[in-house]
Amino acid sequence: MAANVEPRRPFGGRLLRWAGQAVLAFVALSLVMVTVYRFVPPPFTWTMAGDLIGGHTVTKRWRAIDSIDPDMARAAIAAEDSRFCSHSGFDYDAIAAAMYRNAKGGKVLRGGSTISQQTAKNVFLWQGGGYFRKALEAWFTVLIELIWPKKRIMEVYLNVAETGIGTYGVEAGSQRYFRHGADRLSRSEAARIAAVLPLPKKRAGVAPQGFTRRYGNSIAARIAIVQRDGLDACVR
Repeated sequence: MAANVEPRRPFGGRLLRWAGQAVLAFVALSLVMVTVYRFVPPPFTWTMAGDLIGGHTVTKRWRAIDSIDPDMARAAIAAEDSRFCSHSGFDYDAIAAAMYRNAKGGKVLRGGSTISQQTAKNVFLWQGGGYFRKALEAWFTVLIELIWPKKRIMEVYLNVAETGIGTYGVEAGSQRYFRHGADRLSRSEAARIAAVLPLPKKRAGVAPQGFTRRYGNSIAARIAIVQRDGLDACVR
C-alpha cells in the first residue's frame, strides 16, 4: 500500500510563513539590541562603516553624559528638539511646520526629526531617506522611548552623532575643534558643535563662517532659555 504523502503547501502560503518568521526574528533582534544598548555603548554604526568604505578614518570616544558639560545637551535641545523632554519620540507640531515650510519653499533650520528619531537612525540604521528607512526609524524610535530613559537617549545621541568627517560624538568633536574635552566646553563652543550636527561633512565647528556662524550664535542665545525654562530637566 502506498505511503501517505502530505501535500506541499502552495508557494504563496510558504512565502507568507517565511515573511512572518522574518518579521518575528527582526522584532526579537531589535528588542535585544535596544535592551543591550540601554546599558552598553553602541560599538559601531552604519554611518561609521560608510566613512571607512569612503577611505576616512573613524575617531570616536565615549563619554558619560554626567561628564559632558551641561550646555552641550542644552545646545542640542535648543538646536534640534526643544520639546525633547516632553514628547514621546515624535514632535508632530515640528513635523507639520517643516512640511509647511518645505511646501512653501522656505528655509528649514531643522526638519521634523526629534533627537530620539535621530538617535534611532544613527545607532541602528543608515543615512538617507526613503519610506522604508523612515518606517524602521519610527519603529526603533518607539522602542528606545519605551526602553531607554530620556537621559540615556541624549547620552547616546551625544556620543554617536557625527560632528565632522570621520568624527563621532561631542568628545571627539571637542578634541578636534577646540583641543580639549567635552567636560570643558564653553557655551559658544557647545553651540558651534550643535550648529555642525545637521551637516557635519560640510560645516566646521572652529572659525565658522556665514550661516554656520550665525546659526551657532543663535543657538548660544537659546541655551540660556533652555536652562531658564527647564527644557533640559529630563537629562540633568
